[in-house]
Amino acid sequence: MFKSGAFVADQLGDLREDQRQPNGVDLTLGTVFEQTEAGRIGRDGKTVGDRRELSVEDGAYHLEPGGYIVQYGEEVRIPEDHVGFLYPRSSLLRNSAMLDTAVWDAGYEGRGEGLLEVYHDIELEPGARIAQLVLAEADHVGEYDGSYQGENL
Repeated sequence: MFKSGAFVADQLGDLREDQRQPNGVDLTLGTVFEQTEAGRIGRDGKTVGDRRELSVEDGAYHLEPGGYIVQYGEEVRIPEDHVGFLYPRSSLLRNSAMLDTAVWDAGYEGRGEGLLEVYHDIELEPGARIAQLVLAEADHVGEYDGSYQGENL
């Protein structure tokens, strides 16, 4: 069962009132990066490719079609007995952009990242709401303790 937006907000702490939704919490755009070097995912580990931080011009990121890594503005903590799902806000979709994300396991803490696919030029202001985090109750053994624990904190 999915939890209420009030429950999700309690897990994140300091939020703007417009980030609280009935069924989750909106995460905002923190920083945008462009990957500059190849990464590698193998059976025995992974390497994230080098990236460069893009500049804000006239108060916004001006993005052309392509793929970008976005870092969210909020620190996320997924509570015990829960799993987190992050969905793009419909405003992105209506502007020919898509946000790809992964499951956030119980115990994860960090300032997560996602893949922003841009299909038509778009301007995004830092602090703009781009995704909605929802939490669901989940049975599991153990909690997340992987290489991304505490990322970007």
